[in-house]
Amino acid sequence: MERLEKNDFVEIEFTGFSNGKIFDTTNKIDAEKIGINIKNIKPLIISIGNGMIIQGIDEDLQGKEIEKNYSILIPSEKAFGKRNSSMVKTYGLGNFKKQNINPYPGMTLQLDNIIVKVLSVNGGRVTIDFNNPLAGKEVNYNYKAIRIINDINEKINALQDFFFRQRFSFEIKEKKVIFKESQIAPFLSILGPKFKEITDLEFTIEENIEKKEKK
Repeated sequence: MERLEKNDFVEIEFTGFSNGKIFDTTNKIDAEKIGINIKNIKPLIISIGNGMIIQGIDEDLQGKEIEKNYSILIPSEKAFGKRNSSMVKTYGLGNFKKQNINPYPGMTLQLDNIIVKVLSVNGGRVTIDFNNPLAGKEVNYNYKAIRIINDINEKINALQDFFFRQRFSFEIKEKKVIFKESQIAPFLSILGPKFKEITDLEFTIEENIEKKEKK
């Protein structure tokens, strides 16, 4: 039986548990159990060993088999990190009142695109915890690698979905992935070398676009 290796692209299904309760899943049946809308629930495509899933699973996948169920207990440092006291901050209550927010202990809010928790409200001051709710906790995961991805287009799109959160048009010629939109340039300047390491392909922008930008 073929064993999974670093840089392999796989479609993976998983369910995460904390204190016996599901907190995350790509499995429709498990999603229904906790009342999540299953419309957008689907397996995830990742490249093994490249930080596209939490560290504990990323490391555990190497050497595993396709279509086999696995369970793993992951310590906090390889899951959602240890709690960091510097991520607990205090703000004036007036900042919240201006936005018609009446904070109370235990309330969750979205600040700077992060879900945070109100720890206390006292004397006109509000203490907010920016730590991930699962920081400092062990978590359990059940997971299964459903299939190995061999199609190069599917691999490139998986990288775009994860790192860009959008897709740019491209074509593949002579071991090069050539993008046709200049907006991708800042992404490639940072991630191009990593993508080449993962795929053994060079990531670049169509020459006529590069020439126009230089002019």
